[in-house]
Amino acid sequence: MEETTNFPERADLEESGTPQVSRTLDGDVATVTVDGELTEAARRPLVRTMTDLLLEVPTLRQVRLDTRRVTYLNSAGTAVLVQLQKLGRPRGVEVVLIDPSSVVARPLQLSGLWHRFPVVEGPGDG
Repeated sequence: MEETTNFPERADLEESGTPQVSRTLDGDVATVTVDGELTEAARRPLVRTMTDLLLEVPTLRQVRLDTRRVTYLNSAGTAVLVQLQKLGRPRGVEVVLIDPSSVVARPLQLSGLWHRFPVVEGPGDG
């Protein structure tokens, strides 16, 4: 399993407002973890991570978004989630959410976008 982190230490992130984005790869399934606020500031690191995965892993079939540590989601963050789905669609890469908390689930439900995102259990969940 490969793991990479794209951004600096947590203290630096809190000052800049940029969330921490990391990824792990297990065969043809990638897990992308977001820690912090899912806003416009998350667009660049998330799109870059998704693009890198699509370029590096030709057999990629699923990207699991772990948003359990997301502290805030606004409409720009919601748009980023939809953009990630659109990036994967031409290659048949499914984008799913891992056990989203109400911080993520509620705005998606209110916007009518909830049905677009399959939900899976995370590691350690029963």
